Amino acid sequence: MTQEDYQLFENMYLAKINRVDIRFVRYLYKTINWDVRLIGIKGARGVGKTTLLLQRIKLAYKKTDTVFYVSLDNLWFQSHSLPELADWLYLRGIRHLFLDEVHKYPNWAIVIKNLYDTYDDLNIVYTGSSMLEIDHSRADLSRRQTLYTMQGLSFREYLAINKIKDVQPLPLGQLFEEHQTAAMDICKDISVTKHFSNYLKEGYYPFHIEAGSDYLARLDETAKLVIESDMPAVENVSYATIQKTKQLLMVVAGNVPLVPNISKLSAQLETTRDMCLKMLYTLDRAGLVLLLTRNVKDYKHLVNPEKIFLGNTNLMYALGSRVNEGTLRETFFLNQLSLGHEVCSPAQGDFLVDQKYLFEMGGKNKTFEQIKDVEDSFLAIDGIEIGSHNRIPLWMFGLLY
Repeated sequence: MTQEDYQLFENMYLAKINRVDIRFVRYLYKTINWDVRLIGIKGARGVGKTTLLLQRIKLAYKKTDTVFYVSLDNLWFQSHSLPELADWLYLRGIRHLFLDEVHKYPNWAIVIKNLYDTYDDLNIVYTGSSMLEIDHSRADLSRRQTLYTMQGLSFREYLAINKIKDVQPLPLGQLFEEHQTAAMDICKDISVTKHFSNYLKEGYYPFHIEAGSDYLARLDETAKLVIESDMPAVENVSYATIQKTKQLLMVVAGNVPLVPNISKLSAQLETTRDMCLKMLYTLDRAGLVLLLTRNVKDYKHLVNPEKIFLGNTNLMYALGSRVNEGTLRETFFLNQLSLGHEVCSPAQGDFLVDQKYLFEMGGKNKTFEQIKDVEDSFLAIDGIEIGSHNRIPLWMFGLLY
């Protein structure tokens, strides 16, 4: 590590800090305990992990001489090491190290563990792909770190980032009790139906603002990059497996919601049943698909999913799916409830949440006929702005975080 190397890194880092916008900060920022010495943030490509790191630096540190940001996909690391950089920075007073894209660095977990153990006053925050099985890595980081997962924009955040309306989060239990009052307050100022429709098509990823009319094309490329770039960095996979995974994603995209016959699907992909399941669960961890299972999902024991959806509604438009209202509703609901809740496939109804609450999706004429005798049952209704009792507008499930 030389002064010239450092200057190059610093110039790039300071330029990023100067450009980052702090007027809108993602939901995760306030939930993170920033005092912990080792913090991990994982999430799908494009959800805003890098921006969150840069916002933290800009908001929390008046001086930049004790903090440093670097992305580990930088070509400098082809001929140099992270410990070399960390040692150089530490000797010059850096005590807060923000590491982006750790999954691009070989044996990253062991290296970070060693840095944590070597420098007892060094604070590390890192980001990585949502595919990382961090708790099961060879280096036991679980005793040292606090790990967070970052999801794409909720509908509530979409309204805020686009300066439409600021709304406070409404957790599920509170939503059950207060949805009518909250909806009346929100709907008096804005046309919720119009904005919700826009969100479903192009509002899940923060980069929709800068991408403009190119958003769906960029999202299509992002999905390919996840498989072609992020997946090989996390999994030991061959070129053939990468190609089959892309093929599998397109099969799902063309048939959502897919009720899979794994034997037929694996035969179509010319692979084994076990490999087909592994690819499906990898796509699920990557945020590209959502697997709905009968019981709580377990990535150690891969079981046949009951249904397969794309990871969010924007992907339905970007990957050329048949976008029908029913699938759009279910995809949105499953995506939003997947953060902080367990969602399973019930014997009756559409979704069972937290092993207690039963939900049925539908349009404005939907009735309780199918779940009328079930305790703790609810209708998530599309096409209405204000609900009543256990009939809750679908869009309000976008206020959870």
